[in-house]
Amino acid sequence: MPTEGTGPGPAERGSTVIADRVVAKIAARAAREAVGRVPEGGSAPQATVTVHQDHARVRIGLELEYPCDIGAQCGAVRRHVAQRVEALAGMVVREVAVEVERLHSVHTRRAAQGRLR
Repeated sequence: MPTEGTGPGPAERGSTVIADRVVAKIAARAAREAVGRVPEGGSAPQATVTVHQDHARVRIGLELEYPCDIGAQCGAVRRHVAQRVEALAGMVVREVAVEVERLHSVHTRRAAQGRLR
């Protein structure tokens, strides 16, 4: 059993590199957790990430059910994505940009299906 101080130093042990695509998957999953559910007929949140050393910039594209408080939803996504990426990837998240790509209205969907009177 090695004693303390006999193993290789931190500089000799190497480093762990987490690929951008892995961080993007963590961010997309966190965005879906924050939103709660994907709107009927919608798609799951998508993320792109730029990583520089141990700092990440995240861009999230998502679709929301309408009507909703869009600002509150985007704020919740920003906070949750930053927290999860920091916790799981050990990176500082400098920016989370949220882009609402589409709003899904229950009323529009019903009208398209012929059920609105």
